[in-house]
Amino acid sequence: MSKKWSIAALVLYVVYAVGMYFYIFHGASGGVPATLKGTVADPQTFMTERELYLSDDYSKIRNFLFFVVTPFEWLVYFLILFMGISRVFEKWADTKWRLFKNGAYLFLLNLFTTIVFYPIDIYRYSLSKEYGISTQGFSSWMRDYVIDFWVNFGTTLLIVLVLYWLIQKSAKKWWLYAWLLTIPFAIFMMYLQPVVIDPLYNEFTPLKDKELEAKILSLADQADIPSDHVFEVDMSEKTNALNAYVTGIGGNSRIVLWDTTLNNLTDEEILFIMAHEMGHYVEKHIYIGIALYLLSMLVGLWLISKIMPWMVSKFGRVLNIEKVSDIRSLPLFLVLASFLLFISNPISNTVSRYQETRSDEYAMELTGDAEAAVSTFQNLAKAGLSEVNPPWLVKIFRYTHPPMLERINTIARYTDKNEVETEQQAE
Repeated sequence: MSKKWSIAALVLYVVYAVGMYFYIFHGASGGVPATLKGTVADPQTFMTERELYLSDDYSKIRNFLFFVVTPFEWLVYFLILFMGISRVFEKWADTKWRLFKNGAYLFLLNLFTTIVFYPIDIYRYSLSKEYGISTQGFSSWMRDYVIDFWVNFGTTLLIVLVLYWLIQKSAKKWWLYAWLLTIPFAIFMMYLQPVVIDPLYNEFTPLKDKELEAKILSLADQADIPSDHVFEVDMSEKTNALNAYVTGIGGNSRIVLWDTTLNNLTDEEILFIMAHEMGHYVEKHIYIGIALYLLSMLVGLWLISKIMPWMVSKFGRVLNIEKVSDIRSLPLFLVLASFLLFISNPISNTVSRYQETRSDEYAMELTGDAEAAVSTFQNLAKAGLSEVNPPWLVKIFRYTHPPMLERINTIARYTDKNEVETEQQAE
């Protein structure tokens, strides 16, 4: 029976992957609307022919990988269950102390899946190098890869140990107790991220350009944002992409600029980016994000608490799971969590794109520099080889930010609106 289910899962995945291949490479095409041809939003006006070719090629490959890798993860976890590998890991990890048993099982599972996904990860790294996005050497990449493994294992270990202890203690209400613990844990991780985790990967230093720092802090003062320091991070050793962000909460909040951004953009463009990030602060997006995250966690854990016991009772023999509280059921939990996260992407991304649009509008209100805004978006698109107008399915599942075509149009609409208002006032 397990063999039949394994074959069926493989066939279903292959059919899905072939369908996505034709959709990405031969079907959907965003393109540029005829009305915007030749405008500042048209990539042909600010990208070279080679950049246009690389952008189209690179975007399609990345989009295809996104849509096939996550379902491949589900397939791997199901095969781990169908083929009895999960039961073997549980047997190898067996001790009289449940916490040690669950921890050892998680290590074996993480190690196994890391090995399985390593070829995909190395391909992604090579792809980024080939298209000129990554500048990171292999040894540096492997260092980050190992750090990723242990950071992810450490955080997952804490979650899994608590989760399965709760499932064992309260089979019906574990999801509620787990959610209640999620609240302080999420806030703690956000507080910890900028000062403990981020420095494991890169070196953060106070912004060296004090003149630019003064301009940024002056902008922050206009927006009533409490901030004393701006940090720069040495990302040029790893990438040619551009970025800036505000991270952390409370006393650990900080403004961070990638050195690639400092090296490739003008002060006016950097100030527009900073104004955009300040828009997130002013609009309370970080707190809205926390609230939505907690709400989604509540719904997700409740759904898992209903679906998982049903699947174990219905397909327990095929999945080699006797009861939900067995640690060997973890792959099933991970599949359900990943699936729910995947199908919720269109909702969370829609909210995120709305917030990004609001921040773009705020940045225009704060700086009033439409020229810097447009050139910033053009440079971001060039540096990241971004699609300015992706296919619909790609946009709703992948894009947390509006495509560059929409962002430039937002600036154009804002400028036109201001011009009309100015003319009306003059009359």
